[in-house]
Amino acid sequence: MTFEEFNIDERLLEAISYMHFEKASPIQEKAIPVAMEGNDVLACAQTGTGKTATFLIPILQDLVTNGAHGFTSLIVVPTRELAIQIDQELQGFSYFTDTTSKAVYGGDKGMDWDEQKRALTEGTNVVVATPGRLIAHLRLGYVKCNNIRHLVLDEADRMLDMGFIDDIRQILGYIPKKRQTMMFSATMAPEIRKLANSILVEPQMISIAIAKPAEGVKQSAYMAHPYQKIDLITHILAQNPDYDSILIFTSTKKLIHSIVNSIHNHIKGVTVEGISSDFEQNEREEVLLRFKAKQTRILVATDVLSRGIDIKGINLVINFDVPRDAADYVHRVGRTARADAKGEAITFISEADIPKFVRIETLIEKSVEKLPLPQELGEAPIWKIPAEKSKKRFYGKRKNGKRNFFRRKSDKENSKKGNPKQ
Repeated sequence: MTFEEFNIDERLLEAISYMHFEKASPIQEKAIPVAMEGNDVLACAQTGTGKTATFLIPILQDLVTNGAHGFTSLIVVPTRELAIQIDQELQGFSYFTDTTSKAVYGGDKGMDWDEQKRALTEGTNVVVATPGRLIAHLRLGYVKCNNIRHLVLDEADRMLDMGFIDDIRQILGYIPKKRQTMMFSATMAPEIRKLANSILVEPQMISIAIAKPAEGVKQSAYMAHPYQKIDLITHILAQNPDYDSILIFTSTKKLIHSIVNSIHNHIKGVTVEGISSDFEQNEREEVLLRFKAKQTRILVATDVLSRGIDIKGINLVINFDVPRDAADYVHRVGRTARADAKGEAITFISEADIPKFVRIETLIEKSVEKLPLPQELGEAPIWKIPAEKSKKRFYGKRKNGKRNFFRRKSDKENSKKGNPKQ
């Protein structure tokens, strides 16, 4: 189905053409006509399916058709990265219209607060906001919400996971009850349905590929001890020299610096950077811009970015460890194979990670291929279900009171020094 078939404004169609959108994705095909009729929408769709355009196009169609009078549309998202991403897409779709927008999020300097205040008081049409920062503005009393006629809760499951449910309910108290509400989630847990029942009015239910990676993602995994993982990355890069955009996920901020340094030391000439919530906002934006422009080949990040960036052309996602939440796996691998593209996702599984990966395979209803570890890297852990819980984990020798995560030792040396065998 083409976008012309939606019968939308010519100015939007021109912008869509410039953005190289050729045909509607399944979620767009099902949800855009329903949303354009003014219905409340409850949509379940994985990342990478084009859901952002699914709610932006109906909002903009209403604004250009019926007029925009001040602050008319609010989009609430869990992270500032996602707020920035949606605002950028919004600017693209609205390029040939008079619609104005602003991303409102925390972690910035006073000047950014003042810019956000001006946008909220001077009648910016569409605001894309994180809950905490929006509430901070609302409580000061200068934000007029009486004209809001569209509310979008994007990645609602993530917002609930991050503890934003009370913030969302506070925000609802500021905006008119008579409005169109659209709610998007990658999963449809009982908590999501409960929230939907409390804020949506006779919603149209739309579900696309619940909690499964896109078909274009080639998924595989390696069993690997922690000390083998950097060498395994080296092997993967040697096997795929044409991959110029690689995203590595890890579950902790502490590991990002170690992974970046280890890649620098093991792989000569590769450009690699890390990014986490510890960075200032301008630093994070600069790192993402370099990665998007392919000036940085490898980006190492935590799960905060698994739903917060939309960068086309990511060849490969590497899960340096298995995410704690099975749904986060879907979002991690969803960074590649955006829309109809192809991509690859490889997960490194240690013995301790086996139970978590079993839960992932149950969620996605698929057994992920376990590739043999290259012989030169040594013996791999054994894939065993059910996995026995063991406290014996190898982290290497302590140095200056800290564990050297990536140092490799032979079993013989470990045995002599009383360290556990691998």
